[in-house]
Parts: sequence; structure tokens; C-alpha cells
Amino acid sequence: MESCKEASTLMLSSCYMDADSAGKGVDQTKYRGLIGSLLYLTASRPDIMFAVCLCARYQANPKESHFRAAKRILEYLK
Repeated sequence: MESCKEASTLMLSSCYMDADSAGKGVDQTKYRGLIGSLLYLTASRPDIMFAVCLCARYQANPKESHFRAAKRILEYLK
């Protein structure tokens, strides 16, 4: 993620997150760790609260689309 391109916005305006039952699953431990770190960061960066909480809804069964959304938050923070 150090060499990634920066994002100017947290989420795309056309972004619609749902359960995505047809998507490919990702490692729950890795996803939960990322969300936990982002939730900790919301104490000092309240501007990311909505996007992080939206991603946190899908911790039980995360898919690639949810992981991409969480990674976009990291790109925004960079």
C-alpha cells in the first residue's frame, strides 16, 4: 500500500455496498484487523467515520468488494 495511488475521496459517489452474496470471499481475520485499525483511527479522523462504519457492517462475511472499499479508505488517508 506504500506505493499505491492516492484517492481524493473516501468512496465513489456511485458506490453502493450490499451483502454481495455472489462475490468472492476474503480472509475474515485480515479484514477484521483492517477494520479494527480504521475504527481506532476514527478517534483522530472523524471524517472517515461513515465509510469505516459502512465497511464494518460486513465483518461476518467479507467479500472482495468490501475489502476494496476498505483499501480505498487507506488510499484516501495516504
